[in-house]
Amino acid sequence: MPNGSPTPWSYFFVRLLFRFVLKIFYGTIVVENAHVIPPKGKPCIVCANHSNSLTDALLLVTAIPSRARNLLRLTAKSTQFGKKTFTSWLIESAGTVPIKRRKDFPDGEADNTPVMLKLMEALENGDAVCLFPEGMSRYHPTIAPLKTGVARLVSDVLTRNRHNPDFEIFVQTCSITYMHRQHFRSDVLVTFHSPMRFTPKDNPELLAPIDYDRIRALTARMHQEISSGTLDAPSWRTIRNAKLAARIYAPLGTTMSLGEYVRAVRTFLEAFKLAERPVNESGSEGEIVNKEGVAREDVRIQQLGNDLKEYQDQLAYWGIKDDRIRRPLPTHIIIYRLIVRLSWSVFLLTISIPGLLLWLPVFLTTFVAVSRFKRTGPIWDTWDEIAQYKLIYGLMSGLGVWSGSMLLTLPIAPLTAVFVPAAMWMSLRWLEDAISAFRAVAVLTRLLRMGQARLWELHALRARLHERVMDLAVNTLGLPPDPEHYFAQSGGKEKGRVRGRWASKAKYFSVRRRRKRDWNETLRLYDQVDYPEDED
Repeated sequence: MPNGSPTPWSYFFVRLLFRFVLKIFYGTIVVENAHVIPPKGKPCIVCANHSNSLTDALLLVTAIPSRARNLLRLTAKSTQFGKKTFTSWLIESAGTVPIKRRKDFPDGEADNTPVMLKLMEALENGDAVCLFPEGMSRYHPTIAPLKTGVARLVSDVLTRNRHNPDFEIFVQTCSITYMHRQHFRSDVLVTFHSPMRFTPKDNPELLAPIDYDRIRALTARMHQEISSGTLDAPSWRTIRNAKLAARIYAPLGTTMSLGEYVRAVRTFLEAFKLAERPVNESGSEGEIVNKEGVAREDVRIQQLGNDLKEYQDQLAYWGIKDDRIRRPLPTHIIIYRLIVRLSWSVFLLTISIPGLLLWLPVFLTTFVAVSRFKRTGPIWDTWDEIAQYKLIYGLMSGLGVWSGSMLLTLPIAPLTAVFVPAAMWMSLRWLEDAISAFRAVAVLTRLLRMGQARLWELHALRARLHERVMDLAVNTLGLPPDPEHYFAQSGGKEKGRVRGRWASKAKYFSVRRRRKRDWNETLRLYDQVDYPEDED
């Protein structure tokens, strides 16, 4: 049995580099079900949704344990190869295979036959190959219709090995969910699904000559599995409503695991999507009666979505979170907490200043680079590459700061080589806490400005929404009736999750990562709840 291609030294280095930059950029990366990945030597095609350009590939390379696979052979658009840029070198060093896209070759020269042959040979050698069936990265709330290339590749490999009925090839589907894909210190969920196994003996329908309906059926199955683990919606508004409904239903913050949170949001998301679908009135009398009942339920869910939007609009107008409405604070407690949070934020910001001077060139470089890049095209065609730009420019400017610091302190350069990264990391940790405390100051100030009367009006509105959300969750969607107990107790010690009051206090001072109250948090002075179409 083949053992797969050996891991080249450059891949070791590139994977280590990927892990480093991703750990800095994203606050928490949670990987689920890595144990289901087919082991070394098993031909495997890894397929995932594609919403964040090169960053998606970096995540998969680091998410797949090295003990499971020697390497993950990537693919990328051919236009990124052969350039004298750091990105081009990075892609080529990772053993990436160039794919020609029709949109890049309008003259019809997008022939990928040699590339597909190379991929088939790699699979027959027991390698894992990464393909993004959407065909291109895009900043949209929905997954694009999948191309049939992966299914055709499976068919071609099985046909080439039809003489060996026990030859097996796996399709490993994966879902990637970014809380905010382009924001510094946001969180990411990577979920691997049970792999699909194919052999010439068990799947003769995939051997040539093949009915193309079989290819389409396999592609549809892949689409269903990938979308089942992430947020796939027709509009940003639907995602916004589903996230608010999930927070009202289970206001647990990070005491709920990231995976459970995403699945709860997705459950509400599917309900809102179904309610918006067109209902066909044709059919028998019994079917029509049933459809009328479904239509009434759809109208009820649509109205809930509209009311959730209005409530979220009010929260956005006042610049506050739902949790502040769920548990209104009296004026004297607000003033007390405001003083405490302000003092704490000033203290943390003060001790962060030396390290922030080292971060300043990094922040300025990435800000200028991303600002210029955003002006090169519309949101839907550029925002999927923002994280990639931040990662690359942040890494290069960070290495420049580190190298420059050692040059300026040559007599003690060995000490500087360790001290500078440590100082930058600690200042980043303190800055995160300082900004979190300052956000609390801003919110508490807005609560004072709102006044108790308006606060309790919103609280009454939320109470009515909570009753309707719970009715939908429990009686229609089948979610647990006691979410605060169920989700707090389910699961285990997942990365980034807060379990118990002691862990809550300890994680606040943890060097590894900051304790977050909400998976929505990023390193920003405000909470991001709106989406591109709301910003025009």
